[in-house]
Formats: sequence, structure tokens, C-alpha cells
Amino acid sequence: MHLLGKIAVAGLAFAVLGGTAYGYTNLHALDDVTRDSVIDADGGTSPGEQPADGSLDILLVGRDSRADQQGKPLPPAVLRELRVGANGDDLTDTLIVMRIPNGTKDVKAFSIPRDSYVSMPGGRGKINAAFGRAKAAEAKRRRDAGETDKAKIDQAALTAGRRATRQAVEDLTGVKIDHFAEVNLLSFYEISKAVGGVDVCLKQATKDKNSGADFPAGPQRIAGADALAFVRQRDHLVGGDFDRVRRQQVFLAGLARQVLSAGTLTDPGKLSDLIDAVKRSVVLDDSWKLLDFVAQMRGVSGGGIQFDTIPVVNRDYRYDPQDPRATAVQVDPAAVKAFAAAMVGTAAPAAPAAAPVTVDVSNAGPKEGLATRVAGFLADHGFARGTTGNTASRRTSLVRFGADLAQRGAEVAKLLGGLATQESAAVPAGHIEVVLGSVYSGPGTTGGGSAPAAGDAPITSDGVVCVN
Repeated sequence: MHLLGKIAVAGLAFAVLGGTAYGYTNLHALDDVTRDSVIDADGGTSPGEQPADGSLDILLVGRDSRADQQGKPLPPAVLRELRVGANGDDLTDTLIVMRIPNGTKDVKAFSIPRDSYVSMPGGRGKINAAFGRAKAAEAKRRRDAGETDKAKIDQAALTAGRRATRQAVEDLTGVKIDHFAEVNLLSFYEISKAVGGVDVCLKQATKDKNSGADFPAGPQRIAGADALAFVRQRDHLVGGDFDRVRRQQVFLAGLARQVLSAGTLTDPGKLSDLIDAVKRSVVLDDSWKLLDFVAQMRGVSGGGIQFDTIPVVNRDYRYDPQDPRATAVQVDPAAVKAFAAAMVGTAAPAAPAAAPVTVDVSNAGPKEGLATRVAGFLADHGFARGTTGNTASRRTSLVRFGADLAQRGAEVAKLLGGLATQESAAVPAGHIEVVLGSVYSGPGTTGGGSAPAAGDAPITSDGVVCVN
């Protein structure tokens, strides 16, 4: 059972460092945080790309590791407290890209499902495997070159894994990562306890043996092992991993809200515990200048965080003909790049169309309100709202358009996760028609775009949202 929930790193990036903006003296206590050359000139990248608006893009990584940041295995007593076994994979089971603006705008963040099937060195595979592949390859290369110092081999391998993860995210999203932060199981556990717990809410009671989850319905405060169980659980959830991603986002919003509250910032004991937890277990890239970052966070700490998830084509993608039971999450890189550019505000303005382009959306599946939500998503991307409603049931989705709107029709198809297209003279002039099939899982559904599914409130840091 892999783990997704080590998202306290985002609490570091937004909340912990943002909170220390209230007192620069606290920041110096973080001088001992572990650093790694994830983003540097030697690695073929340049830190701090500095977009025109001065914003920063941070990759927040949660790694499935039963070791501390020095590579020492966690003691059996600690593993029992965490309710996890001794064996863990070299997987990055939480990947969140966070845009920190230079000013008072809201922070925007989006999740990448851990099973997203992408191209990377060594062949196509799930994006959370990029770390382990590169780590193993670098360790082998060092040993083959005659290196015998285990500590040096292990550190070089970890650096290679982190760089490969950063590169895989950049390749998929088109977003240049300026900074990197990583936590593991222990750091998540300690940070959530240090802030005194995080407020969450569940739509119904849930119990799961594998994760240790045992929660009543309704609002509640969780910390430590309970918090880890909350973000680990995927069994007995309707949406599986996608519900678990939504739990990550809810917990992260609550963590930021809790750290930035007066109860934490004005409590020397809590603040000290929080800083100690970060120092013990968090890894940052060595190009990250914390004082500069804190100054930038001052402008946004009073705003909020808006969460989303990249669009997907198929949540149950059978990628291996030799093993029909193997599944992954199918994504369209072009659609993901378009989504990410719109999400972080880096997309170049679209060239004006010769005539207004109206999109009519029909829902051929069972999801109530889907056509309206998708129409709203497309309106946010410059298309005029047309008619919305239901149509005869069909499994697959389709985008239809006249010959003169082939380019804009292809753009709509990509925005919605890479849908099939069809040129048709029957489509009215100036219109594009979208038919959403029963297996549609792009923007407008949970875990696939800026609009939430029916009954699901948008996740921000402004308040507690009940989730599955």
C-alpha cells in the first residue's frame, strides 16, 4: 500500500516559512535544515527563473520512506506509532506544484496524481517511479565507477532521484520549477503534531485497516498518526486515489490555516516545536534563499490557497497488454501543459478569433451538472458559453466542429484532457460541440480541472470543506 499523504511539506512552503515572516529571528533557527542540489547550474538547471511577475513555482514532494533524512531506518517503535510497516518503496507519492505570487494574490496549487503515466528516462511509467529509477541508476553508476564510500553513493543517488522527479514534473506540466521541498513519513507526523492538529471534516464515518483510519463523520481535529491515516486512506473511498488527493488538499489548506493562526504564531512553544520538526526532517534545494522567500510570503499570507488537480484522460488506463490488471492514470501532456499554464497564469494570450467561438456542451453520462461545470471551465479559457444539457447515453467523449474551427476545436479537446475530435458540417457556424461520455474524467469532475464535481465544494484555505 503506497502512501500519498506526506503533504506537510506544503505546510513548510506556505505556512511554516510564511508564518516566520512575522518574526525574522525565528527564521535563523532553520539554518540547519537539510539541503540538496536539486536545482543548480551543475545539474543543467538554473535556480530562480524569475518570471516577469516575480512569482515562484515550488515543487512539494512527499516521499514514501521509512528512513530519516540522514538515511537511517526509523526505529520499530516509531513505525508502530505511525501504523506503517518496515518496508517502503522509493516513490514520490505526493506531487504538488505551488505558485507563490509576488504580491497579494492568492497562492495557486495543483496536484499530480502519483500514477500519472508519463515519458521519462528508462521508458514510460508512473511519474512516482521517476525518483526510484534515477536513484538506483546513479547508485549503480557510482559503484561501477569504483566508488566504495556508501554514504557518498547514497547521497548522490538521492540527489539524482530528486532531480529526476523535478525534471519529470517540468516535462509533464511545462512549468519551470524554481524550488524544491521534500518530507517523509516522520516529518509529516511531527509537523502535524507540532501545530496542535488540523481541522478537517468527513461526509461520512470511515474505517480502514490498511491505513489505520477510523474516523467519525463531521468536523474533527487530527494530528500525528491520525493525520497520517487521514491522508493515507484510499480503500473504501468512492474515488480511490482521487479522493485521497482531495484529502491531501483539504489537509494542506487546514495546515496552512492552523500555522498562520495566532494560536501558533504567538505560542513560543508551538513555534519552537514546529521549527524543530522542520529541521529534523525536511529537505530543501540549496538555492532557496529563505529570507527572500519570507519577504515574498508576507504579501500573500493573508490571502488564500486555491487547489486543483491536473486533467486526466482515463483513471483506469490499462497500459500493459501483457498484464491487463496493471492500471495507471492516462494523461495528455498537451492538455496538462495548457491547464498548468492557465492555472499559474503564464499562458500567452490567445490570438483573437475571427468571430466569437461558442461552445455547446452536452452530458451523455451520469454525472449531474457536468455540462454546466465544463462550460464554465471553457468560459474561463476564453470560449463563449453556449447551450448545456443532457443527451443520449454514450461511453466516450467527442468534440465536433466545422472545418474553419479545426484549430479551436483541437484546443478545446486538449483543455478537456485530450478528447477525440470530429470535423462535421452539421455543427452551426461559430460553434463547437462537446459531448461528454460516461467515462469522461477531465476538468469539471473531481480530480480533473478547476470545477468541482457535483456536491464538492472548491478547496481553499478560507475554511473547512467536508470530503469523502
